[in-house]
Amino acid sequence: MDKIPPILLTNIDTLDAVFQFLAGTFHQDTFYEDALKELLEETHKEYLQDAIVFLSEFLKNDYSSEEKREYIRYSADGIYFEGLEITPLEWLENIVEILKQTVRVY
Repeated sequence: MDKIPPILLTNIDTLDAVFQFLAGTFHQDTFYEDALKELLEETHKEYLQDAIVFLSEFLKNDYSSEEKREYIRYSADGIYFEGLEITPLEWLENIVEILKQTVRVY
């Protein structure tokens, strides 16, 4: 198992929602595209709205970019970022945009 990033040890309450979202959705047992499709099709609008808020707060917080990258990699262990040719931060920013677009359609 990967080493727990230092960010995880600093404020578990604040980061728990981000971890639960990423680990629960983008884990090693699913393909990225399938996981995203399932999330968008089967999740209530209210949760998607909440996810937009806590993911956006995470992206804007005072942690370093490296700490955020490590935390995203640790939490979304089913995502192979190199294969997507995108950084973990860019990927999460894209996920937030996809969630926003989906919520607008509801």
